[in-house]
Amino acid sequence: MNEGLIPKRYAKALYKFACEKGADLGLYRLMGNLGRSFADNPALDSTVANPFVSDDQKIGLLKTAAAAVAAPAAKDGADAKAGDVYADFLKLLGNNKRLPMAGAIARAYCDIYRKENRIYRVTVVSAKPLDAPEQQRLLKLIESHLDGGKMEYSFSTDPELIGGFTVDIDNERLDASVKNELKQLRLKLLKQA
Repeated sequence: MNEGLIPKRYAKALYKFACEKGADLGLYRLMGNLGRSFADNPALDSTVANPFVSDDQKIGLLKTAAAAVAAPAAKDGADAKAGDVYADFLKLLGNNKRLPMAGAIARAYCDIYRKENRIYRVTVVSAKPLDAPEQQRLLKLIESHLDGGKMEYSFSTDPELIGGFTVDIDNERLDASVKNELKQLRLKLLKQA
């Protein structure tokens, strides 16, 4: 069976259950943390897949991994509900021998949550650091193109761009960098030669 299909099905069921319990946002935070833990610690995948590690140890590790990167957020009733839903979900994964899929399920859950709540992932890469007014102006411009959607954004720098910036919104890219302009000019000159 398709390894990508199973995590998506679990994530879809988890999202539906979390919505019924009013824990979808809190669970989104936990699953985001879990996904980052898997991305930051490649050994986590092999540990969770190791048959010599008990399910109880794996569940404990996955609970820690979901809280390890915790962003400063208010601990409210929704987060407590999310913790309960997450704990129950890990038990279900253990019973069904699906704990090794926890990272893929976390990523799929976050994708579903963002799609259902119209949240776009925006990454801005510039040749040099942008100051706060430039960042705000760029974010307002991007926001006006999202038709009321929300965004999770990050800024980084890449000196190889020479100048300008790139903006990635989910799977779309706007490349307004000098590097791209030079590449396009080079291709145009090669066609003329």
